Amino acid sequence: MTDPTCVLGIETSCDETAAAVLRRAPDGTVSILAETVRSQIDEHAPYGGVVPEIAARAHADIADTIVAKTLEESGLELTDLDAIAATSGPGLIGGVMVGMMTGKAMALAADKPFIPINHLEGHALSPRLADPCPFPYLLLLVSGGHCQFISVSGLGDYQRLGSTIDDAAGEAFDKLAKTLGIGFPGGPAVERLASTGDAKRFALPRPLLNRPGLDMSFAGLKTAAARVVEAETPDVQGQADLCASFQAAIADCLAEKTRRALIKFQDGRSGDTRLVVAGGVAANQAIRSALNGVAEAAGASLIAPPLRHCTDNAAMIALAGAERLAAGSVDEAGLTFAARPRWPLDEARAQTDPTYGGGKRGAKA
Repeated sequence: MTDPTCVLGIETSCDETAAAVLRRAPDGTVSILAETVRSQIDEHAPYGGVVPEIAARAHADIADTIVAKTLEESGLELTDLDAIAATSGPGLIGGVMVGMMTGKAMALAADKPFIPINHLEGHALSPRLADPCPFPYLLLLVSGGHCQFISVSGLGDYQRLGSTIDDAAGEAFDKLAKTLGIGFPGGPAVERLASTGDAKRFALPRPLLNRPGLDMSFAGLKTAAARVVEAETPDVQGQADLCASFQAAIADCLAEKTRRALIKFQDGRSGDTRLVVAGGVAANQAIRSALNGVAEAAGASLIAPPLRHCTDNAAMIALAGAERLAAGSVDEAGLTFAARPRWPLDEARAQTDPTYGGGKRGAKA
């Protein structure tokens, strides 16, 4: 395309209702004209985690208002858009369907293309919201629902190098926070307490660290921390020490696996190496620091989105839609696309070598 494109993005895969309008220039530079994120923290806090039914209802109550507000703030009319993109999986299926159907209705009404977006692709491309970040690059996607190493060779060209075989790192943070009763969302709560704790007080395991390969595991670490709480009923300082020890264990696991992933990624390649970290856990400063040290040792550059774009947001969905529109990678059958609760980035490997089982709804990773 030789003209700038404007895309509305909608994100409702978990507990944020978000919309964004983004303009992409022909040279690939982007500008966010408007974006809105409405968190459901207050709705889910009493339960210590996201309740899918509550999330879906909250999205349904406010999605159209959020989209209308964002479009108005962008200064554009619906007819000015070139396309509408919405997360269509993976995620909590009720929420995914709310955003997807909102986008489809708007696209149909305005006779615009509807672009179904893989939520994980949005995270994979999110650093390009603020940095040119040319392909290829190594992606560490680390969030509440996913923890994977992906070789990103181009738009739609993704190869999974390693993944968690059980819990995601963000899920482990959330479970510790719930066990300690320190608040929701768990990741920021653990990080806050960890800042005043002694990371060496509790000898927590580093699962799979001594085994070859790039797969990860955090379920055992979560269980070990729960046993500490059960055995000691830690006071405020003890909780801080446990959070610091827990955070250090996750940082150590991610750092070592990243070191190995960079070696594999760099094998046979020349030129600059870029390590991209995205997803909600990428906002954790201790983990960022550990990954930056690994990147520097490998002669690689660490690239991460701005903090507001590490967690779920619609700007990354709008960007993915704009990139696909510019590449001519838009399926005319977008309006008939069905929401997918599971949608691996590397579908071929997920089918032939699933990390931890396919399940009834398709390969998980």
